[in-house]
Amino acid sequence: MNDLKLRTKLILSCIVVVFVPVMIVGVFLTSELRHMALQNAQEQTVTNVDRVKKRTSEVINVSTDIAYRMTFDSRLEGLANNQYETVYDVVKAYRDYPDIKDYIRLYKEISNIRLYVHNTTLLNNWELIQPSETVIQSSWYQKALASSGLIGWYYIPDERDNRKYLSLVRKIDFINRHTSGVLVINVNGHMLDSILGQESFDTMLIDNENHIVSANRPGRVGKTLADINFDPQVINKQFGSFQAVVDGRSSQILIEPLIPTSSLNGLRIVSVFSIESIVKDANQIIILALTVIAISLVVAIGLIYGFATMLSKRMFRLSKYITKVATGNLDVALEIDGKDEIGQLSRQFNSMVASINELIVEVQESHEQNAQIQSRQNEIKFKMMASQINPHFLFNALESIRMKAHLKGEKEISNVVRLLGKMMRKNLEAGNRTVVLRQEIEMVRCYLDIQKFRYEDRLRYELRIDEAAEQVPILPLIIQPLVENAVIHGLENREEGGIVRVIAELVGGMLHVEVIDNGEGMTRERLQALNQTFDDQDDADGSRIGLRNVHMRLKLLYGSESGLVIWSEPGIGTRVQFTIPRGEHAHV
Repeated sequence: MNDLKLRTKLILSCIVVVFVPVMIVGVFLTSELRHMALQNAQEQTVTNVDRVKKRTSEVINVSTDIAYRMTFDSRLEGLANNQYETVYDVVKAYRDYPDIKDYIRLYKEISNIRLYVHNTTLLNNWELIQPSETVIQSSWYQKALASSGLIGWYYIPDERDNRKYLSLVRKIDFINRHTSGVLVINVNGHMLDSILGQESFDTMLIDNENHIVSANRPGRVGKTLADINFDPQVINKQFGSFQAVVDGRSSQILIEPLIPTSSLNGLRIVSVFSIESIVKDANQIIILALTVIAISLVVAIGLIYGFATMLSKRMFRLSKYITKVATGNLDVALEIDGKDEIGQLSRQFNSMVASINELIVEVQESHEQNAQIQSRQNEIKFKMMASQINPHFLFNALESIRMKAHLKGEKEISNVVRLLGKMMRKNLEAGNRTVVLRQEIEMVRCYLDIQKFRYEDRLRYELRIDEAAEQVPILPLIIQPLVENAVIHGLENREEGGIVRVIAELVGGMLHVEVIDNGEGMTRERLQALNQTFDDQDDADGSRIGLRNVHMRLKLLYGSESGLVIWSEPGIGTRVQFTIPRGEHAHV
């Protein structure tokens, strides 16, 4: 076959490859296409249900995690069980426990949280509620009390807005107080609807009592399966694939259970598609395919010979020009009309020849530019070596001042000058290389001692460094700018002064560093503006040493999760922390 011409191969391929398969396909197509359409729809349904199950689990697992935290929260136990004498005491207790509001604010997967407790001294605010008689008599409340701490999932109303939510219900035992409460966490229904809304087939999320919790068809949420004429024989099935009647149409139904960990009950994911709609498309494809095949067979016999001849001539012409380029002739230009594959190959051939000529010119220019760059680099290195004279002169001058002060008995001034010279030398030596944490803490101590000389009793500091962390490698000039920011912006304008704490400890395989001050702090707006500057791509000349510089260096060397995290409140102070890997491995 390889010795035959292209035109002959095309004619033979038309006879062998077209006529014989068409005869086989014509017999086999009608029987298999319907089966394939149904099978593909079923496979797609399984894939869709698995995807819905995974994403839904991610949403409701957030509620499970929050419930676990609150179950073992001793502060919540005290809040729910303390006996309060005045309304002020209650309000103060609520303010001291902002965790519930933080959960609602931070996790978009939940809509609201409420805790039913029997404590007449509490106020019926939005989170802690005295259970009414209706709530106490409800089935979900009674099941929660009898469930021994297992989680229940129910589609129940929230008396605060009179709307129904898929809710996590769990009994919380306050062991130390010998009391209990019932925790209810509302799952965000909009997120569940958005998950199902991305599916092409009719998909629903059903609770244990056949209530439709979420659906991708309008008007179904809140109804039961019986309300939408679901087949009674399938309505209570927990899992499996079935053929049944839904809304009067023969349909394929897939039911997949979703039972979260440590749950008393669970949910079901139901996906439905009409068999008639799937088969209808397949029948239309069969008729269209048979028509096209019949016409194509008639036309192909007349046209194959002409197309084969024209194609062969154009391919031969392209081959001839390629041979010229292979011999080293780069001044050729191929002219072939048409926008088909051969025409595209001819244009790409001309573009390739032009690119080769341009590359030759660019290589020549590149050699010239490299020579110029090398010359400039040598000049820059010479200037950098010369620029070291000024810092060395400054170090010598500081050392002379220190000795003079020492000889005259000014030990405190001598010590400060020594610390200043040590800090300047370390700053000039700092680069992208790492130092051990102990050396960085020495720099911090030098800086704080110098500032203490300035502020006297107004400045106090505390260094709490884990001995096991002292040899951990760390970037230089990472902690000192944070301490400098705490002193200058946090304590400088406070007449009574304050304290700066530096804490470094190993937690697991990570080094955790915090710089804390009890200074002026920042408002929420100012903190947001500061966080926005971290993402600013403009790099001003004067911002090399500062919070943004530290944040960017941490992210570049250790990864995006290792940047600065800042908490601050006006009048209370500021806490800046970062976490880096214990080893020297970094993301570059």
